[in-house]
Amino acid sequence: MKRSRFSEEKIIGVLKEHEAGAKGDELCRRHGISSATFYTWRKRYAGMEASEAKRLRELEAENAKLKRIVADQMLDMSAMKELLEKRWCEPAERRRAVGYLITELGLSERRSCRIVGLSRSVQQYRPTPKNDAAVVARLKQLASENRRYGYLRLHAVLRREGLVVNRKRTYRLYTDLGLQVRTRKRRKLPRRDRIAAQVPERPMQRWSLDFIGDQLVDYRRFRVLNIVDDHSRFCPGQIVDVSISGARMARFLDDLALRHGLPEEIVLDNGPEGTSRAMFDWSEKTGVRLRFIEPGKPVQNAFVESLNGKLRDECLNLHWFRSLAHAREEVSRWRHHYNAERPHSALGYRSPLEFLSITTATAPETLAVSSLPLNTQSRPEDSSEARP
Repeated sequence: MKRSRFSEEKIIGVLKEHEAGAKGDELCRRHGISSATFYTWRKRYAGMEASEAKRLRELEAENAKLKRIVADQMLDMSAMKELLEKRWCEPAERRRAVGYLITELGLSERRSCRIVGLSRSVQQYRPTPKNDAAVVARLKQLASENRRYGYLRLHAVLRREGLVVNRKRTYRLYTDLGLQVRTRKRRKLPRRDRIAAQVPERPMQRWSLDFIGDQLVDYRRFRVLNIVDDHSRFCPGQIVDVSISGARMARFLDDLALRHGLPEEIVLDNGPEGTSRAMFDWSEKTGVRLRFIEPGKPVQNAFVESLNGKLRDECLNLHWFRSLAHAREEVSRWRHHYNAERPHSALGYRSPLEFLSITTATAPETLAVSSLPLNTQSRPEDSSEARP
């Protein structure tokens, strides 16, 4: 019979009538129940009150609920043991784990997602394929032309061309194609307090100057004089030769003064070229201050040291120089790329000329002057310092 026909209160009422003297057969006929049902009631509810029967019902319901919870937990533990030998970290791996629980153990999707720790929206997500053929082709071309570019610089070029917007997409394609640049591990030095280099507030306020060396195929050594504007990162010129004296530096700075002008001060190290009488005479004649860093602390000349690292990584280490003329040609080509095309993270991933065109009104004239052909220079010995 349905439990709704006889509640605990009604059953106890029937038993109370029997205790008061009514016969069992009469009670069974009056209430429409069998003798077996009557004796079952008497065995279970004899001597109980209605409140006690209600409490018994609540305890049975609570006991059944606890049994279901224990059963669910045992099932979850069994499913987790199945996955204990595996590590599920990525969403794709977690989706495979959910599929395993559904197909092999017969669990529902909701329970499987709860066990694995994956939201149902991620489980039900189906990615939409994108056509990355154009981006991949251009990314390969840029990586081939600029072998030392990381994904951020490549992304800046792609974004400039309107091919991508999100850098995470560029990084995904960059890693899928295996274009990561191998970095050299350096020995960790003890941490020391550093003084941050002050960035000038405007162009032509301060230049930095330093040398970097390399060798030709025939093992002859040559040097490169690098000059950089500390505010715009613009490289006005370079000297590539086997020997560069202080007088040669002074003459080259006079040539740069005709094309770009001179800064208020120049930062350089304590090498014999910078501390020569020719450079001191040039400083007194032009009024440009020469500020020397402390011996053995190249970090105080950080801007040109950064330029040296980029030149070595992106030019000197990539080429096998057959002659001095070949070295001058490649360094001049790299300087043009550095000034006009290379994205700089410190400039918001803009090139120095783009940065100058935004911050100053004289950038177009600077671009026009710096793009003079090689044969327009005043001295044949410095012809390699002009931009192609």
